Amino acid sequence: MIYSSQPAEGRRLVVLISGNGSNLQALLDAQQSEEGLGGQIVAVVSDQADAYGLERARQAGVAAEVLPAGTYTSREDYDQALIRLIDDYQPDLLVLAGFMRILSPAFVLRYHGRLLNIHPSLLPKYKGLHTHRRALEAGDNEHGVSIHFVTEELDGGPLVIQAKVPVEVDDDEKTLARRVQVKEHLLYPIVVRWFLQGRLQLQGDQPQLDGQPLPKSGVLYQESA
Repeated sequence: MIYSSQPAEGRRLVVLISGNGSNLQALLDAQQSEEGLGGQIVAVVSDQADAYGLERARQAGVAAEVLPAGTYTSREDYDQALIRLIDDYQPDLLVLAGFMRILSPAFVLRYHGRLLNIHPSLLPKYKGLHTHRRALEAGDNEHGVSIHFVTEELDGGPLVIQAKVPVEVDDDEKTLARRVQVKEHLLYPIVVRWFLQGRLQLQGDQPQLDGQPLPKSGVLYQESA
């Protein structure tokens, strides 16, 4: 069932990156798949001019924008400039895909309910950086990935979906990160498609899928699902 009043094919997505852009590539690939993405990636924006994700965007024929932070005196000034740049593309959804900046409250408020982030841990565990290392140091037997709506709390917004990855006895940060990335590349297109098709919405602080409230921990993705 589609809950959006706008046709899915007309919905617009802007992706924010800072680096390699592997999750961006997963979204670009999904857009070209038979199932599609439920809309169109209209721009990729980076705070780093040398981010390889910008080249991924160019190769896909998507606008690639750079907004370096060095010329701005504060995070708030930078975010206001970022808002102006993003709003030129009139996005229905804004996706953080490795955008390595802490966003100001004004930015988060501007896009409340249409701003998604992906994080390499089973939130609320291991907010912030170095999640794979922290999971290994803690002796965890499982790790994973979470996708959530963004709020002012760092990596603390309402959860949409999580997927677990077993931690093997011989894992290091690189091997664990690779297995987590497999789940990231699988899940992000699914969640973006849900949103762009109108199936996923944020009502206040409560995510809903197909009109039904999601549990606090979000959907737990299972391979057989």
